[in-house]
Amino acid sequence: MDLARLVYETTASYPSEEKFGLVSQLRRCAVSIPSNIAEGHGRDSFNERVHFLYISSGSSNELETQIILSRDFGFIDEVAFQELTRLNDEVSKMLSSLIYTLKHRRESEIL
Repeated sequence: MDLARLVYETTASYPSEEKFGLVSQLRRCAVSIPSNIAEGHGRDSFNERVHFLYISSGSSNELETQIILSRDFGFIDEVAFQELTRLNDEVSKMLSSLIYTLKHRRESEIL
């Protein structure tokens, strides 16, 4: 949630012509990450839960690209870039770890 909040705060200062472009993309990705985690948590099957975690992970990857573009286009400075990247990397690592743990726990239950 901190990542989504920071993305919203940061994109508030983007040029108005980016409102329906990069701003929209950044915000949708940032909100998609926790939303898909929540949706997967509410699913009945293990496979669905993991599927939604993979969707969250994909949104994190998209967000990484959009953060880089934001810096390259000059919409954010290096400080904002570093903070957004740090938080997104943290989220990405947590998702990868959760997916790995769930899949390996499931495999050990099957054996």
